[in-house]
Formats: sequence, C-alpha cells, structure tokens
Amino acid sequence: MLRFQAMLDTVPDGIVIIDAEGRIQTFNPACERLFGWTAAEVIGHNVKMLMPPPYREEHDGYLERYHRTGERRIIGIGREVTGLRRDGTTFPMELSVGEAYREAGGGVYIGIIRDISERKRAETALREREARLTSILETVPEAIIVISERGLIESFSPAAERLFGYSAAEVSGRNVSMLMPSPYREQHDRYMDHYLTTGERRIIGIGRVVSGLRRDGSVFPMELAVGEVQLAGHRCFTGFIRDLTERQATEKRLQELQAELLHVSRVSAMGQMASTLAHELNQPLTAVINYAKAVKRLLDRPDGADKARETMDKATAQAARAGQIIRRLRNFIEKGQTEHTAESIGKVVEEASALALVGAKERGVHVRLEMSGDERPVLIDKIQIQQVVLNLVRNAIEAMAESEIRELTVATGPDPDSAALMRVTVRDTGPGLNETVLAQLFQPFVTTKEKGMGLGLSICRSIIEAHGGRLWLEPGDGGATFAFTVPVAGEDDAP
Repeated sequence: MLRFQAMLDTVPDGIVIIDAEGRIQTFNPACERLFGWTAAEVIGHNVKMLMPPPYREEHDGYLERYHRTGERRIIGIGREVTGLRRDGTTFPMELSVGEAYREAGGGVYIGIIRDISERKRAETALREREARLTSILETVPEAIIVISERGLIESFSPAAERLFGYSAAEVSGRNVSMLMPSPYREQHDRYMDHYLTTGERRIIGIGRVVSGLRRDGSVFPMELAVGEVQLAGHRCFTGFIRDLTERQATEKRLQELQAELLHVSRVSAMGQMASTLAHELNQPLTAVINYAKAVKRLLDRPDGADKARETMDKATAQAARAGQIIRRLRNFIEKGQTEHTAESIGKVVEEASALALVGAKERGVHVRLEMSGDERPVLIDKIQIQQVVLNLVRNAIEAMAESEIRELTVATGPDPDSAALMRVTVRDTGPGLNETVLAQLFQPFVTTKEKGMGLGLSICRSIIEAHGGRLWLEPGDGGATFAFTVPVAGEDDAP
C-alpha cells in the first residue's frame, strides 16, 4: 500500500479514482497542481466538478448507461476531453479510464489525466503555419515545385498549375524533367546524379534562366532558383519559377523604343546643325564648280594641259572633302541595329569630333585633340559613342559663345581608376554651370538652351551606363569638363 501511495505521489500525470457513483476517492498531487484543488477539498465530491459543460451534465448519465448496458465511451478506450480548474479556466486533457475491483467489494474507476495544453498550442501553431504556407503557395505569383532527390515531383503550387497547364494530381510522383524541353529533359537526371555524387552546383543555390515546357507543347523562358533542404533525413529540392515571357517582350520593346529615341536624338542634333553643315558643304562644292570652270578655260589654251590637270586634282580633293562630310553625316544619322564591336577609341572620337566641329573655326574656337598612345580597343557601339562625343563637343562650343577665350580640348586615355576602362574628356573655357543646373544636370528635360529639349545629357548618360561605363562632370573652377569611361575589349572581342 505504501508503494502504491508513493507511486501516486510522484507520477507526473494526474490520477483520480472514483467509485461507482462517481465520487472522488483518490486525488494525487499531480491532480492538485493541475486542477488547483487540494485532495481534501474534492474527496467525496462527484468528479463532474472537474468538468465544464456539457461534460458535467453528461457524466452521471454516462455512468448509469455504462452500468446498465456495458457500452464504453471512455473506459478502456481514452480520448481527449476538457478539464475545469478551480479558477474557472478550462484546458485540454487526455483522459484514459480503467476499471478495477476492490477486495472490499464494489468497482472503482481510475482516471489517468495528462495536460495537453502545450501540445494543443503546438498543433494550433502548426496548423496556422500550414494555413499561412498554403495561403502563400496559393497566392504567390511565382510557381513553386518541390521534388525529391530522385527528381520526382512532391508538391506543385497553384501558380505552377497555371504556368505549366497541369494539375498537381497529374504531375505528382512524376519526374520533373517532363516540364523541360530538349536538351534540358535529357540532361536533368544526369545533372542530379552528378550533383548527388560530387556536390558540384550548376543551378542549386545559384539560379539561372532556362526554358520550360507547357502541357500544350509550347516553350517559354523562365528564371529558375533552386533551394535544398533536409526534412527528417529526407533531402528535397524546392524550385522557384518566374515566367519571363512578358518581361522579355517588355525588354525588347524598351530596347526598340530606346533605339528610336537615340535615332531621333541624332537626327535632331543634325537638324540643329543644318545651316552649319550646309555652309560647310557649300565651300567644297563651290570650289569644285570654280575649278571645273577654270579647267574648261585652261583646256582652251594650247599650253594649259598641265595646269588643267593640277586644277582637276584640286577639284577632286574638294569633292572628296564634301563626300567625306556627307558619309559621316549619313553614317551618324542612319538607323541601324545596336552592335558592340572592338574599336579604337581615338579613331571614334576623331571622327565624331570632325562632324561636331563643323563651323567651330568660324566661331573662333581653338581645338586641341589629345589622343593617347594606348592602342587597346574598346568594346562599344560606335555610333552611340560618337553620339555622346558629338553632344558633349557641341554643348562645349555653344557654352563658349560669349567667352573671350574659346579653347576646347578633347582627350582620350586610360582611366586612372581602372585598367579595364578607357576615359574620354571634353573640356571647355566657358562660364561653367550654376548650382541650380548642377543639381539636376543629367535629368531629362533640364537645359540651359533656349531651344533645347534637355534630353541630350540624359540620353548620353543612359548610353554610357548601358556600355558599363560612367558619365560625370569633373569638379573645377571655370569652364566645364565632362568625362566618360567605356570598357576595354577582351581578347575574345578583338577584331
């Protein structure tokens, strides 16, 4: 008996013993802690005092029915019910009831009670997390696919169903390669085996752009990121997929619009230079006409043949000069495809400057070209970079219109901050820029010109940044110095 009492006093679960009428006979210390009553306070009272409605009202009827029919609902079975503490609070508990007989006669029932509040809270939290996860999976725009280490699909989100055209039931347990076109389909299992054997990653933890295969057989570009996780010793991989079809179409259209804008900008620049270009072309053409008339007169003279040939050579030179101006103009404003090629930055700048400096001499501008001896080619779109040079040079010429000293320097050379870049600098002796303009210099529609649109520098910066370089205004007193960088071509890019 002492041994039994010691067990009752030390066991962590609550133990209640009741008689056939439901009166409490034994109430161990664990029950005292659990319900808040002392043993003395509950012994002799009906056990239903420990039960909230509706269990309280049902208890006596349940005992009576059990005695009459032998039908068991808890006795010998056990189930989860609710307990009532002294302070009126309730808690979930696991109740197991056994039946025993005393030597003195009469049956008793032994209830073993375990507080499952923590377990219930954990289960509730787990259900909430699962509900949140389910909500995320159902609403997240990216498709999510979970596969086993054998490549078999274990989870297929609603977004994946919409993207690939399959239901989750149709793909569950099948190899994920079914969602890939050739040659990815044939390579997938080999890649998985290679990764599991060597640990070498090609997509897992890295991500890249690949192609997906829809149920209807159509192929689409997608961005794939894959994560790896261990769950209870089971390794699986989660793929996050984003459809790039719309983005690529948008990027293509954006590139087309940007190309249109660059072309319009070049044509606009030439339109602003139209009178100057007409004057520049008029000089050699007038010279050609005059030389042709002179030749005609010389041919009428018996001794004029040698002089006529010399005059024809001069006419040819002037015609070539006019043709060169026209070719540069045509190449500059011609609308063509964007193409990055390896070019000599010195030659590119010289050609652009020759076009930009048309009429500069008549304005009293003294020009100095400082070309570096560094012959490393740069990887650029030649016409676009010439557009930047022309814009900067024309801006510098216009800035010096009211200056007494009009000196323009265009220089090329290695960038002192990076061996992988070449730098081009355009420096003038104009009045410089005021603080208001400096604060928004490269923003669209900001200009100091009466008839300017304010797009030139904004377009120039976008061109340079698209090349992987940088365009900026150098700090300094007097005048303005603009500089930009472009990348040096690699060995594979060399012509």
